[in-house]
Amino acid sequence: MRAAARLRSGHPWVFRSDLAGANPKHSVTTPFAAMVHVKDERGRMHGSALSSSSSQIALRMVSDKLLSDDAALHELLRERVSTAITYRQKIVLNSQAYRLIFSEADGLPGLIVDRYDDVCTVQFLTQAMDRDDIRTVVLESLSSVIAIKPRKSLNIVERVDVRIRELEKLPPLESRPLTGNKHATAFELNGLEFEYDALAGQKTGAFLDQRDNYAAAEKWATGDALDVFCYQGGFALHLARICKNVTAVDQSRDALVTAEQNETLNHKKLACKEIQWTEGNAFDLLKEYSASGGKKYDTIVLDPPAFAKSKRDLETALRGYKEINLRALRMLRSGGVLVTCSCSHAVSEADFITMLADAAADARRSLRILETRGAALDHPHIATIPETGYLKCIIASVA
Repeated sequence: MRAAARLRSGHPWVFRSDLAGANPKHSVTTPFAAMVHVKDERGRMHGSALSSSSSQIALRMVSDKLLSDDAALHELLRERVSTAITYRQKIVLNSQAYRLIFSEADGLPGLIVDRYDDVCTVQFLTQAMDRDDIRTVVLESLSSVIAIKPRKSLNIVERVDVRIRELEKLPPLESRPLTGNKHATAFELNGLEFEYDALAGQKTGAFLDQRDNYAAAEKWATGDALDVFCYQGGFALHLARICKNVTAVDQSRDALVTAEQNETLNHKKLACKEIQWTEGNAFDLLKEYSASGGKKYDTIVLDPPAFAKSKRDLETALRGYKEINLRALRMLRSGGVLVTCSCSHAVSEADFITMLADAAADARRSLRILETRGAALDHPHIATIPETGYLKCIIASVA
């Protein structure tokens, strides 16, 4: 009954533990990558779903109607791809890089597509999306719908998430070009230029969900700035257009090399003469910087990786968030600005703000929230699917 209630509320997932007959004594099997019709214990039909034989999310709904066969499924997927791209064409006005398809948020569970000018990356993250026929439908739809400037061609690169393929019991694959032969390009975002290689970096390669938050941070930034977990310089470069001194920290040498290259691309646009790129563990450096009589800043950005992969990690994650925010608050000058983020979907906005309030109390600082933000609009937050609202970004003034 839990699954039926979840589906009625508009959430598309059926967990394995919710399937009829599930109990600790035996496992419930589902077909491998099949389209199935979903019926609850009272005999009510809920529509059609794509199955996984291994994931704890056994079924992912794709329609509240019964699709007659795979041909009907293919047609639905083509429509969803077209609708997703049309939506981005309406809302993305200042960037050559954005998310085209966001899995369940676009009714295409297990499919992620990002665009970087003439290079697109795709991720097939479920057994069903990895089916040869569905791959073909997706790639053909992308090629037919995406508008490319004259004298350019579309290049599609598959980014493989090794861990997800293992969990889905899919055969191992290497990230590779699927159409075209280009995997590296440059793109413009908020008036800044960035280099991009679809076969390098983390996840799909750049954190496009922060695009609007980069601009918001720049709007509030002032004085000496510190960007912690800077990756390839998204926040740091935006801060450097306003701040004369910017220090950026990340533990990945490869990420910092790309960040320096991005700085070179934009040097004429920056108020900061030279960004100080610092390789190191963020927790250790924050501890060192915030020591008694340590370094002081006017603007600090905290954009860590997800500390909580699930609700089981929530308590540990909140301790980690509190530690880095507490240290940042102690390092900010009066009137300074804190931009603090969490991409852990298991950490709610309320949890995050409560943590931040606790850190401010411990630091004996007054915190005035200026903006409460989420992901850019090309990463839709669906009200009935809380997981799509994973990104939190709080901008606050510190006294």
